[in-house]
Order: sequence, then structure tokens, then C-alpha cells
Amino acid sequence: MRTDRFHGRYEAEGRVCDHPACNEPGEFRAPGLGNSFDGPGQWRWMCLQHVREFNAGYDWFDGMSADEILRAQSPAAGWQTETPAFKPTAGVDGMPRWADFNDPLDAIGARVSGIKSRARREAEMAMDGRFSPDEAQALEVMGLGLETSRRRLRQRYSELVRRYHPDRNGGDRKYERRLNRVVEAYKLLRKSTAID
Repeated sequence: MRTDRFHGRYEAEGRVCDHPACNEPGEFRAPGLGNSFDGPGQWRWMCLQHVREFNAGYDWFDGMSADEILRAQSPAAGWQTETPAFKPTAGVDGMPRWADFNDPLDAIGARVSGIKSRARREAEMAMDGRFSPDEAQALEVMGLGLETSRRRLRQRYSELVRRYHPDRNGGDRKYERRLNRVVEAYKLLRKSTAID
């Protein structure tokens, strides 16, 4: 679905407003049934007029117990839900995994340190003068340093394609974005004059 940048409008794709007396396109979503601290449940689709009326009288906590409301309002709400960056399978690119930490602040701190050190390495590569900033970033994606050769670049590309390709992961496409980044990085680096 494609959303309108300013209004939260979605293309109707044949949906009609959920208001019983309305036949306008259902282009705006509103929380439906099954609300909990994990999210809004199923969406209701409404026209602009009726979603405004719905939002004016909507109580997100309606139907929740006092304990559920307390958990939803807790500052630690959401800690139980893993983000993609910290899933047990996320450590493949060298960043820390959620599963490695008991304390949220330690996990966040490790993630920030990883991002800073990656940025520092990219800056050092770019400051070396041989590589453009894009090439430095591509080297980081490939997990290679300044002293790489064309042979090592091809080897690393082959390793990463085998690791991330869906055929090697039982058809699972969860690494597809990483695979695309590796392919783009390789295309850029193989044309680089800085690599022997």
C-alpha cells in the first residue's frame, strides 16, 4: 500500500468506508477490534469525514484491563518486542544482537558503538584519499578494509552472495535487502581504480 505523505491516505483498492451509512472509498485506517498493548489489532477503513469522527471519540484503552493499561503506559513497553536490528539472526553483519543483552541500555549502547565505529572506519577509508565516500561505504558493506585486492573482493562477494541468497536459506527472502546492498557495493568496487 502506498500512503499519501501528508494525510495518511491509502489508495482505496476497492475498500468502502466501514461506516454503515457511507459508500465513499475507505482510504484512511483506524484501529479496529483486538486492541492490546501489542498494537491496534485489525484496521477499520474509513473515508476522511468518518475517520475524523472516529478519532475524535476513540479511546485506545477501551476494553483493556488495568494491568494491560499499566503495561501499555510503562516506559519499558515494547522492550519485549524484538526489532530487526537485534533479532538472533541479526548479528550476521557484525552488529550486536538483542539476544546478547539483558539490559536495554547495554544493547542500545552496543548498537550505537557499532554504528560509530563503522562511521569512523568509513571516514578513515575516505580520508585515505584513494576511495570516494561511496566506495568507503561499499567496502564497509563488504566487510573489507583499505588493503584489499580484486581477488579478495571477488572472494568476499562470492562468500556473501552464498550467505544471503534465498536459495541458500531455504527460499527465505529475509536477507534479500542485505544481498542487494552487497551486489550494489560489488558493482561499485569492481570499477574502482583504487583496488589493485
